[in-house]
Amino acid sequence: MVTKVIFSFHLNQFLGIFHLPHLKARLMKTTAKFSLSTLLTVLAVTLTIAQPNDIAAIKAVIAKETQSFFSVDHKNWEDCWWKVPYTYWSYSDSTSASYIEGWDGLNKTFASYFKTAKPSNAEIINEWIEVRVYGNGAYVRFIQKIKDEIEHDETSQVRVLEKKDGKWKVICVDATARYAKTNPDSKVRQ
Repeated sequence: MVTKVIFSFHLNQFLGIFHLPHLKARLMKTTAKFSLSTLLTVLAVTLTIAQPNDIAAIKAVIAKETQSFFSVDHKNWEDCWWKVPYTYWSYSDSTSASYIEGWDGLNKTFASYFKTAKPSNAEIINEWIEVRVYGNGAYVRFIQKIKDEIEHDETSQVRVLEKKDGKWKVICVDATARYAKTNPDSKVRQ
């Protein structure tokens, strides 16, 4: 007849054999500190990893901002932006470059566009290259292709967004137009 002996060892049980209360107390404090630091590490990693919901929300805000601009919908376009003094917008193409700093400057600059422009039924295609979420901030890079009844436009775009009160909104837009001629073997425009 074979008898199995199961040996279970727990350090607290072992220390209970001896009368060493200071060692047991130190072990409990160390265990509590380790558990707390492990919990905080897991929480920090979870918060810094982009959740799929955040990425979807970020892409939706960018799509809404662009669609509102082409639809000449000032209210919805404005709703996509945080109205902060560090708001920034820039655009460059083969003929010039422009930039606007601060929400007041941006809103004032585009006020005449929203009063006089006619809505466009342009097809807007965003080819997402990179979406990086850093806590309550996000960096997004993509190629935007606009096809309308007049022309086709392609720009390399960068957006920076911030999340406040659970809402993602734009604080920075940078758009650079693709030149008409390109070298097919290089991303450098000619």
